[in-house]
Amino acid sequence: MHIGMLAHLLSFDEGYRQAGVSRYIEYLLSYLPAELGMEDRITVFAGARARDRERRSAMPSSIRWRWTQWPTGRVPVRILWEQLAAPVYCRSGQVDVVHGPVNVVPLAGRVPGIATIHDLAFLAYPEQYPSIQRRYLKTMTRLSARHARRVITVSEFTRQDVISRLDVPDDRVTAVPNGVDPSFFPRTATVELERFRREYRLPDQFLLFVGTLQPRKNLIGLLRAFATIPKPARVPLYVVGAPGWMYHDIYAEVSQLGIANEVHFPGYAASGTLPLWYSASTAFVYPSFYEGFGLPVLESMACGTPVVASNRTSLPEVVGDAGLLVDPDDTEEIAGALETILNDENQRRELAARALKRAARFTWNRTARETVAVYRQVVNEG
Repeated sequence: MHIGMLAHLLSFDEGYRQAGVSRYIEYLLSYLPAELGMEDRITVFAGARARDRERRSAMPSSIRWRWTQWPTGRVPVRILWEQLAAPVYCRSGQVDVVHGPVNVVPLAGRVPGIATIHDLAFLAYPEQYPSIQRRYLKTMTRLSARHARRVITVSEFTRQDVISRLDVPDDRVTAVPNGVDPSFFPRTATVELERFRREYRLPDQFLLFVGTLQPRKNLIGLLRAFATIPKPARVPLYVVGAPGWMYHDIYAEVSQLGIANEVHFPGYAASGTLPLWYSASTAFVYPSFYEGFGLPVLESMACGTPVVASNRTSLPEVVGDAGLLVDPDDTEEIAGALETILNDENQRRELAARALKRAARFTWNRTARETVAVYRQVVNEG
């Protein structure tokens, strides 16, 4: 079996581009070869942002990389490459199945395609997306989902969303949850953690959010909830993540609420520092309106961090009974959960223990194994 992976959104550049779907592609490629047979192979079609030799050297040597000379860092060029060049390269390279790991597969050509759809937030909250991006996602995701032989989703919630919103038959959609890398584990009382605390001048206690700054993450709701906590009970809030889009209102809200001295924006955090952020924090808070999976929540749980998360979309699948689930529209409920978790050390310990146990169910080995099973289904169908 010869698998073609459309990986032009894979980026090893530090910054916004390395978050989210790029990490999904990187982890999937890191674990897929171990689940394949000796006769199987992977060809990865990638662009300039994935050329970092050191980062690629840490990935399985069996992966074959094929670089494009097209400037696919520009969105219109990437779209053209996926739809015009990819079918040619897949056919000439005798690819048996092509995997589009971010919503889209080639609509032309004879090689059967598999699309991974991470979420349909652009349909659930269209007003929160720039118009050009929204139109592209709506059109190409719908066409790809209907054209692909199989659709992989990262949660059961997203599976049901794809079936209902995109009108895809349920037997063509398979939920394969994301995993958590073994690098995410508790760093309690380590020299590494203490050095990290000093570097960022972190207090003994603080609340943490990790994610791209954009409307559906509900950061304004989090800030309003944080501001209602009595000042003596408050600890600083660190919002770690790169600006995405429509984020200026977040900074304005901080100023309007008068909490600028208590809310910190360190910016994007490289993946290697994330376990330290999670381990250093008192609790992780993620009151998002909509998530296809919610990887930061799982990663924080794997680090033994108590979690307060939204009770909507996919997040209850990830958190289970290992965290406090809240209504993201209810600032009083968010604030109450934060106060509870800050004031009750016994509950923090209990939630931390549950989080570690729950996170152990989600591995990238499992993700890769179940993804390979979908590949084989499609190839065997001919």
